[in-house]
Amino acid sequence: MANHKSSLKRIRQEQSRRLFNRYYAKTMRSAVRKLRATTDKSEAEAMLPKVTKMLDKLAKVNIIHKNKASNLKSKLTVLVNKMA
Repeated sequence: MANHKSSLKRIRQEQSRRLFNRYYAKTMRSAVRKLRATTDKSEAEAMLPKVTKMLDKLAKVNIIHKNKASNLKSKLTVLVNKMA
């Protein structure tokens, strides 16, 4: 166990950040899954900008890697464009 006040504070900060990051990463994964499961093109087109915005924000604060965000956005855009 840590002995310094600063170490204890760092542990508390890391716990709260980890919870924050896990929540937003899980929310993002759920949104991507929901978009992939959608069969209605108009609904998917409405969801795509929201999911894209979420991915960009998470990449900006390093919750996910910027290349992962880019790959997901690309694949989702192709998926939505292919819908009949």
